[in-house]
Amino acid sequence: MSRLAKKPIIIPEKVEAKLENDVLTVKGSKGELKLKIHPLVKIVPQDKNFMVEIKDKEDKKQKALQGTFFRLINNMVSGVKDGFEKKLEIIGVGYKAQVSGKKLTLNIGFSHPVEYEIPEGIEIKIEKNTVSVLGIDKQSVGEVAAQIRRFREPEPYKGTGIKYANEVIRKKAGKAAKAVGVK
Repeated sequence: MSRLAKKPIIIPEKVEAKLENDVLTVKGSKGELKLKIHPLVKIVPQDKNFMVEIKDKEDKKQKALQGTFFRLINNMVSGVKDGFEKKLEIIGVGYKAQVSGKKLTLNIGFSHPVEYEIPEGIEIKIEKNTVSVLGIDKQSVGEVAAQIRRFREPEPYKGTGIKYANEVIRKKAGKAAKAVGVK
């Protein structure tokens, strides 16, 4: 059984959560999120908090669902309260990004600029060589950041490309360096 799911999901003062017909709606200062609850999982309101419960505590699938739904609801609450952010760094000579309307344009070493349509509910900010992906849905923010990174993944020889801000790219020695014996 998930150890975290034994604890209640604490709903802060400025966040409103409502359960109707197996759909949990969470509203906050940043926006509103909805989640359809799986039939094997039961959400029990307690005062202003919620508990995630299952029927059979021995069933592996139900235990996994309990932990998953605990985390999903917790992320919804923190998303509508504070939001989520993923930062990407663009590294390379002449590599740059700019946002115009709902399009992100990346100049990342190709013969043409790469254009990316920004999905609904996602905001992108650019400072120098850093692209910040912001939103209230953690899964959407992570997915958009991963799609942007996929346009030019960091390569280990020169170190150019698009990488997460906290990602460490281990550089490899090229053929010439290996022949001389430099590591």
